[in-house]
Amino acid sequence: MFSQQEPIPIHHEAVRILVLGGSWFVGRAVVREALRRGEEVTLFNRGRSIDPPAGARLVRGDWERLEDLDRLAARGPWDVVVDVAGAVPVVVRNTARALSQAVGRYVFVSTISVYRDWPYQPVDETAAQWDGDPDFDPGTRHWDPDAYGPLKVGGELAIRREFGDSALFIRPHVILGPGEYVGRLPWWLKRVERGGAVLAPAPANRYIQPVDVRDVARFTLDLVTANATGAFNVATPIGRDTYGDLLQACRDATGSTAEFVWVDEAWLAERGVREWTEIPIWRTLPTAWAMNTDKARQAGLVCRPLRETVADTWRWMREGGVPVAHERAAEHGMSAERESELLRVWQDSRRGP
Repeated sequence: MFSQQEPIPIHHEAVRILVLGGSWFVGRAVVREALRRGEEVTLFNRGRSIDPPAGARLVRGDWERLEDLDRLAARGPWDVVVDVAGAVPVVVRNTARALSQAVGRYVFVSTISVYRDWPYQPVDETAAQWDGDPDFDPGTRHWDPDAYGPLKVGGELAIRREFGDSALFIRPHVILGPGEYVGRLPWWLKRVERGGAVLAPAPANRYIQPVDVRDVARFTLDLVTANATGAFNVATPIGRDTYGDLLQACRDATGSTAEFVWVDEAWLAERGVREWTEIPIWRTLPTAWAMNTDKARQAGLVCRPLRETVADTWRWMREGGVPVAHERAAEHGMSAERESELLRVWQDSRRGP
């Protein structure tokens, strides 16, 4: 269900990679790409989700348990650990501490949300971050969008404390592609397939920067191979893709005859339509899509066309792809009844008295 390229010829000693998680979305893409390159891959997770791809070794365990982390460390060494799932500082701290003598480098998939001024200001890797505590435990493991950024900062700080300047931080913008469990692009694809009048947030030419999960994985492993350190923002270039491009790609992929009704975004906001979730990937602030990625592009980041991401995601869905169940998926999308009512009121307001 996931498209794969042919294995590349191996002319180097395989890199020993430990992936924390590895069975969901970003992690699964990292594992598949690493195996395609001929690397030696070990996964550490509870084994409750998707089975690991052929060729990867699975170590079962729960990183909330110190004894499991110690047992994992004893299975090393590895050249690098790639942490795609760390979101609780105290857990990241314990993991980094346990692995400090078992791995050479720590790679942490972080987020654009670490930047304090996003989405209100453009950001690059030097932008101010939230305050974070590397020893903090929020006492819950439920998703909290307001806490997500500071928690990730805490994770970064915990890793820096254990691994110093050898750490590598990947800070992506919105990630889309086959296997997405958050539900942004799958919701849009299903809605456009249904056809009819589709409420779309104007302007259609609003630039967006979603990045394909496979490009995130490829770039991360390129940096691993290059022994890169520090932080890298990862997104498509500013000004390349628009919201209109996204929805047109959904229409083309599904073969739908849907008609997009571009509704003024200020009007939508006045009526309480929730940005980012009720209409997925929609933000009224242009600065939400002003993530500077010059550093990553200079380091070799290449982002495939948005239409390819959309088409491949639709193909994955049509072929029976099922994402890992997650509470965030319930946040995304608008009911047909609410959409119809908004469209009716909008169209009435256009007709005048």
